Amino acid sequence: MKTIFSGVQPTGVITLGNYIGAFRQFVELQNEEDCIFCIVDQHAITVQQNPDDLKQAIRSLAATYIASGIDPEKSTLFIQSEVPAHAQAGWIMQCVSYIGELERMTQFKDKSEGAEGVSAALLTYPPLMAADILLYNTDIVPVGEDQKQHLELTRDLAERFNSRYGKVLTIPAVRIPKNGARIKSLQDPLKKMSKSDPNKKATISILDTPKEIEKKIKSAVTDSEGVVKFDVENKPGVSNLLIIESSLGGLSISELETKYEGLGYGAFKAGVAETVNNHLAGIQQRYHELIDSPELDSILDQGAEKANAIASTTLKKMEAAMGLGRRR
Repeated sequence: MKTIFSGVQPTGVITLGNYIGAFRQFVELQNEEDCIFCIVDQHAITVQQNPDDLKQAIRSLAATYIASGIDPEKSTLFIQSEVPAHAQAGWIMQCVSYIGELERMTQFKDKSEGAEGVSAALLTYPPLMAADILLYNTDIVPVGEDQKQHLELTRDLAERFNSRYGKVLTIPAVRIPKNGARIKSLQDPLKKMSKSDPNKKATISILDTPKEIEKKIKSAVTDSEGVVKFDVENKPGVSNLLIIESSLGGLSISELETKYEGLGYGAFKAGVAETVNNHLAGIQQRYHELIDSPELDSILDQGAEKANAIASTTLKKMEAAMGLGRRR
């Protein structure tokens, strides 16, 4: 089995796009590979967070993982800050990074542009991200296009470390999710559904109530034709809704086109909303059972213990290779 690592920040809501594009794939992967899922709370504090909100967001994300189908008997789920090796290895990776390559990171340039003050961590979090991955001898990292540059840097840093200090780190491969799972904004179907979108009507949270979901889908941007047909270029809004229903309801795009033939957009949107609500009902029930339960704490304790055992072993090898400490 290969080791797969994925980290998600506990910021914002988990959208339907996140669920379809990532979380459902995680559930499938855990049956085939050794999966490690990390709630990267130390990355979240590269920008200022309300402490109480952050604590709640961490629990919420953990409950979402489990409610979505992550099995703690098959996968390892843990919180980054509960495994000290991440920060320690992050410092080591900073020491083999160059300022120029960090300044060239697209996300750093985007997030720092026009800002009055930029934290040092916003510049240096890619080496911490590299440490997150490399500590677990990771073979594959599933990421979106927006993180591909950071994964290429991770590979560069691992290769640089190995060339200087001996072959200690596994060089991870990048896996880009299937294109069919990319869910777009309900209000602007030319851009992806994002948890940071200020327009609440554009995004469906997996914790939205059935009425909220119905209302958002009813107001989704389509076109004036009234014909349910998959055509991403000319009918992006309709195509997005078709992808959503197909992803969650089990029918192919062509089967859905037949289902809604001659019915118009009112019936189409009602059908999409019904499919989304039916799919999310069990997830939401399980989430609410977990969120304040001792069961969730037990799962996270178990995950931290497993992660610490792996990460501390890799860290010791890194430190020994560099000559740190008293170990020979």
